[in-house]
Order: sequence, then C-alpha cells, then structure tokens
Amino acid sequence: MKAIYENKIKAQGELVEEFGSEMMIFFGDNAPDTLKDYCHLIDIKKVNGEIKAGDYFEVDGSKVKILAVGEEAQTNLENLGHLTVNLSENLDDLLPGAIICENGNLNKLEIGSTIKILEA
Repeated sequence: MKAIYENKIKAQGELVEEFGSEMMIFFGDNAPDTLKDYCHLIDIKKVNGEIKAGDYFEVDGSKVKILAVGEEAQTNLENLGHLTVNLSENLDDLLPGAIICENGNLNKLEIGSTIKILEA
C-alpha cells in the first residue's frame, strides 16, 4: 500500500485523552486556543492523492479502514493540518472536516508517533 500522507506528532495538548480512543483531533501550529489542549499537533503537509473511503489510517504501523471522508477533510488537512479521526464506525457522526474509520486497535498516539493515510 502506498502512503499518500505521512506526518509525525510534534506535541500534544493536555486534554487529548478526553476523547478516549474513539476520536483524535489533529491540527497544525495554528490550532485555535480553544482546541489546542485537545489536539495532536502536526506540521502542515500536502496529501499526495485523494483520501477516499476504503483507504487506511495508520498509527505507528497499526491501521484501520476509512469508511467515510467529510467533504472538507482533505482541504482542512492540507491547509490547516486539521483532521478529526472518528473510530465510531457510525457514518451519521461524519462532519465535513472528519473521517470515519472502523473501530480497531490503533497504537496509542505519542509525541514522535507517525500517522499515515494509505491508499487502498
């Protein structure tokens, strides 16, 4: 599988654990102060392709299938470093800047962790 996006966690807000293992919020350095404590901070990078349902989201080698992609998810990721990853499998939870993934066991995100989006 080809990685169409790869990044590393640079820092984490103090409250990233508040969402448990079902939701992760990523943001570039420009994260709003009201959200920064809940975010995993990353560099702003382009996606080398198009994020689609059927692709995979990976954390340090563990991956889950992407079930749905919000209409603003890729644009926000490329321009702001912002992406919400929801592991609920509930497609009704899809927001414009989010992706919904299958509920699987991903490795815990830590500073230095690598995240990837893999083309199916």
